[in-house]
Amino acid sequence: MTEQNTQRGIWMMVLTTLIFSAQDGVTRHLTMQYPVQMVVMLRFWFFALFVIWLSARQAGGLRAAVRTRQAPLHIARGLMLVGQICMTGLAFAHNGLIETHSLLTSYPLMVAALSGPFLGEKVGWRRWTAILLGFSGILVMLRPGLSVFSIWSVLPLLAALIFAVYSLLTRYAARQDKAQVSFFWTGVVGAVGMSFFGLPVWTMMAPMDWGWMLVLCCTSCAGHYCLIRAYDLAEASAVQPFAYLQLVFIGLLGIFLFHETLRVSVIFGSAIVIAAGLFTLWRQRVTGRG
Repeated sequence: MTEQNTQRGIWMMVLTTLIFSAQDGVTRHLTMQYPVQMVVMLRFWFFALFVIWLSARQAGGLRAAVRTRQAPLHIARGLMLVGQICMTGLAFAHNGLIETHSLLTSYPLMVAALSGPFLGEKVGWRRWTAILLGFSGILVMLRPGLSVFSIWSVLPLLAALIFAVYSLLTRYAARQDKAQVSFFWTGVVGAVGMSFFGLPVWTMMAPMDWGWMLVLCCTSCAGHYCLIRAYDLAEASAVQPFAYLQLVFIGLLGIFLFHETLRVSVIFGSAIVIAAGLFTLWRQRVTGRG
């Protein structure tokens, strides 16, 4: 039964990466025509309604989802997530899907590097070696010295760093609160926070783009649901490596739909980062067993 659940969890993670890839493709389409703040705001309005509906159906209802002793922590998490999504949307519009996602794959290495100071976890020399090797892959992708260094090339790395801190704070919050609580606060805080930035730049959307906006909202909710199911069915160490398939799906979307080019340095740099990330996951699993 465990093996069957693990296989189902893996397939659920593959489906998750496919959905999130489609979501990012729609995000790029919309952020090239409309303010990223408005796009993210509308997405989180829909997401907030989804988490409220979902929480109301679970044990304890909305009262259980709201109750927490870590409100400032959850508010910080929600604001960090919407900030990270805005940065990613801007990077999609200026750098393209492939270049942005190649750099975003570094966030698991950042999580491993920061897990010591944030959570007090021990990171041995093997994982530190993999982390440093992974960051060398980032340098291969950025090619410092061969091109002009701009804010747009750094933006995906900053987004990856913020998402890494968000992930660590989520793990820290999980020590006291259930996933239901974290999920609720993330959606509601994100919707409220983005309203202050999205409403001032409101722009009328074409009827066709309202359809794409609905697709974006639905894929966001569906992707998060599939991700939760993947982690429910199998251990994170078993399904997490398959999350890197998103880079493959993103590459296909970028090349065939947005006519992006795939640089050799991006291929080699991404391979280094992914290999280092997989090694850190494996070492975490090994040390966890010990």
